[in-house]
Amino acid sequence: MTRPLRVAFVSYRGNMQCGGQGVYLWFLARELARQGHRVEVFVGPPYPDPMPFADRTEELPNQQFWARWFARDWAGMIPPEGPLGLLNPLHFYELGASKLGFLPEPFAFSLRAFRAVSNAVRAGARYDVIHDVQCLGYGLLGLRALGLPIVTTVHHPLSVDRRASFVRDRNLVEAIGTMQFYPLGMQAFVARRLDRVLTSSRESARQIEGDFRVRPERIAHVGNGLDVDLYSPDPQVSREPGELLCVGRAADPNKGIHNLIRALAHLPPSVRLTLVDRDEPDGAVFRWAREAGVAERLTVTGRLETDALVHLYRRASLCVVPSRYEGFGLPAVEAMACGTPVVACAAGALPEVLEVGGGGILVPPDDPEALAKGIASLLEQPETRARLGSEARERVCAAYSWSSVAAATAEVYREVAAAPR
Repeated sequence: MTRPLRVAFVSYRGNMQCGGQGVYLWFLARELARQGHRVEVFVGPPYPDPMPFADRTEELPNQQFWARWFARDWAGMIPPEGPLGLLNPLHFYELGASKLGFLPEPFAFSLRAFRAVSNAVRAGARYDVIHDVQCLGYGLLGLRALGLPIVTTVHHPLSVDRRASFVRDRNLVEAIGTMQFYPLGMQAFVARRLDRVLTSSRESARQIEGDFRVRPERIAHVGNGLDVDLYSPDPQVSREPGELLCVGRAADPNKGIHNLIRALAHLPPSVRLTLVDRDEPDGAVFRWAREAGVAERLTVTGRLETDALVHLYRRASLCVVPSRYEGFGLPAVEAMACGTPVVACAAGALPEVLEVGGGGILVPPDDPEALAKGIASLLEQPETRARLGSEARERVCAAYSWSSVAAATAEVYREVAAAPR
């Protein structure tokens, strides 16, 4: 019988509402603990929900200067120890970097994590592996210099986000701001020096290899997990005829929401779209809908609790993923787990996800008419939709349950821990 592993997670943000890294951290740590491994967590704000399955959860402070700077929350910038606390070297760095337009969080957190983990080791803690969640700060190299094996998870490199930001930028000043904001040089430098980079798709692996120049043998494709008990069909919830669901941020050009709005104009008036995104009446999505003549057929939900989102998946006739790029494509997997068929663009990792789940069809990206034809073809075939949804549920549970992902991740841990250092 194999020995349980001792794993320390470091994650510069931990709350599930702050993005996918918080969800990933909480569920992977929980599943590893369920499988008998010992888990400790060193995490920055926003802090995670309680993690009773962890042997230790150490919250590392961070004033979040960059967010407060953009929100003009001047009072919130004063550290708990008072104004003189701004002279603390890391506080001073974070404040100055935020003023200059840099994202200081990953670097500053990595130094705090280095101090916290090395203090734990000095006090007697022993770890088989350190698992970084998308930080890739220089402080991780300090932990590696102590002889600790380190893996990191990168769902997709920040270079993808930077390219999307360039698409949004309206002038040279904004483009320069984009160049400054993303710490790509640091993350690529650190990624090349860690023991393994974990990712969720072949497409993400390709991007990491190309943009961060990580050697392919150092990249491990372990998939991404989903709570398949929560994301599940409910026979008591009736499908709404002609109801399309899309989960994505219109502000991100990679999500392709503009193309979906234009596609809606090519569909019968009985077809409606529910978009899970921030509800901003003056936002671009409503302008696009008015220009396309479909404003009365669009509902934007605003932020939803998970139970409400699951209900929408169960109710929709189809889930549409019009993305121009996805490093994984979690909404497609969530929909298939709920037995809802998917129409997705053949972009990024979406062909991989649909190949595994088998619960939908692919259409060319950036083509509203092709997207509308794909949607219409499935709306006209209720029996096909039911079959696709049923088959996809079984395949998603086998491939993307957290138990499967945790087991694959633990195998990588064992490889790294056993390798000569």
